[in-house]
Parts: sequence; structure tokens; C-alpha cells
Amino acid sequence: MSAAARLLTVDAYLGSVDSVKARTLRSIVQSILSTSDELEGVIAWNVPQIRLGRHYVFGLSASKNHLTLAPWSPHVIEAFRPRLSPFVVRKNCFLVPVDWQPDVPLLLDLVKARLAELGESPAPRPRRKSPR
Repeated sequence: MSAAARLLTVDAYLGSVDSVKARTLRSIVQSILSTSDELEGVIAWNVPQIRLGRHYVFGLSASKNHLTLAPWSPHVIEAFRPRLSPFVVRKNCFLVPVDWQPDVPLLLDLVKARLAELGESPAPRPRRKSPR
């Protein structure tokens, strides 16, 4: 791949895939990033990754017929195997349909498990006060 073809931002990656995949991936990324200001979306290996400091926490990518989601840990995958049973599960990742309605509690539990494995705990995003 030429340097010109390299994607530099998560938004650039999302702009490079079809709208259905982009919508699903954007929802996943936003759900995870909304939990803490310390988590950041970056591009590594030319695909989106969620990172805390120097540690990768969650990765995702689009393929022709599915999306690949990876909590960066075979131990986390194994611990969540029962909850991942509706999906194709591999050693380090699982596959979801391109039009998947994200299971936000599952995603956040995967991220929490990965952070616990790393011994990390990001500061939660401050809650906004509701207008009265």
C-alpha cells in the first residue's frame, strides 16, 4: 500500500467504507469513546483502534460481508464467549453483520474487561447536569 493510500484518522477510515458499514462502525466507536475522555480513537495498521495511553483496548475493521471487532485479548474473548455466541468468534476477535445494531452494554463490558486486564481504569466522562 502506498503512503498516499494510508488513512490518518478514524473519520477518514469511515469515509472509505460504504455508508451502512460506516454508520455501524461510527456507532461502535462513539459508544466506546463516550465512556471516558482518556480513550482516544486512532488509526493503527490502517484501521480504527481505541487506545488508552499506549495500550490498545479495542479494534475494528470492515470487510466485504462483516465487521471485525477485537478487544485485543484472547482472554477477554474467551471470558465473553457465551455472550458472543450469536457471532462468529475467533481467538482474538468476533465478526458481526455490517448492519449490526450495536449491543452497547456488551461493547462496554468488553472494554471494561480489557482495561481490567491491563490494570488500567480511565477516568469516567463527567456526566452533564440535566437542564431543569
